[in-house]
Amino acid sequence: MSNLLEGKSALILGVANRWSLAYAIAEAFRREGARLILTYQSDRQKLTVESLAADLAADRVLACDVTQDQDVDRLVAEIKAGGGRLHAVIHSIAFANREDLSRPFVETSRSGFLLAHEVSAYSLVTVARAAAPLMTEGGSITTLSYLGATRVVTNYNVMGVAKAALEAAVRYLASDLGPKKIRVNAISAGPIKTASARAVKDFASVLDFVAQRCPLRRNTEPAEVADTAVFLASDLGRGLTGNILFVDSGFQIMGL
Repeated sequence: MSNLLEGKSALILGVANRWSLAYAIAEAFRREGARLILTYQSDRQKLTVESLAADLAADRVLACDVTQDQDVDRLVAEIKAGGGRLHAVIHSIAFANREDLSRPFVETSRSGFLLAHEVSAYSLVTVARAAAPLMTEGGSITTLSYLGATRVVTNYNVMGVAKAALEAAVRYLASDLGPKKIRVNAISAGPIKTASARAVKDFASVLDFVAQRCPLRRNTEPAEVADTAVFLASDLGRGLTGNILFVDSGFQIMGL
């Protein structure tokens, strides 16, 4: 590839460690010439993300808890003060209580249901609303989903329902922001060994099942998701919005 994102500024939310998909995307964005702004949620994560940002040669590292409107507003104000424009946003944020992923969905607590949706779905809305005024030349907003949004995946439970809301939000945001030349898409990645995936009970068996039955007979690699994110953020993806792109070795096409 050859500097597909040269001259573009990208805000990446969700870089937690070197195994996160957000980190793989940040690496690919940097490779293609993008200027990076990373966020961290709390002081507990600050040193880790700052270390990762140094390895990625990120321009800035800013605090942002997406469940707090004032944090999102402050993030935007700091970006604006530091130069102002954004061309791409990567939303790689999701959370559900571990107990709600380990018991039947019908037993999901009210508080657990609301928390999963606030962090995993509504945060895309608040981030898009805040970032849009900074995308004065248009741009791309990309989030990460999973097959559990449309099919029942054992032990995915409330997170699957939250991802379904996230995918619906992608379509509505794409419609709202299209006149501003802002494209909104989701990548539905196959199961990948990340720290957050460990919260899903029996996740190793999911990896084995998918590798045995998907058309490519292997699990998805983080770099494949990252390259798709580059495509969506670049001019090559200029005609795509409101889409859910599957990067899962073809597993989504399979029946019994």
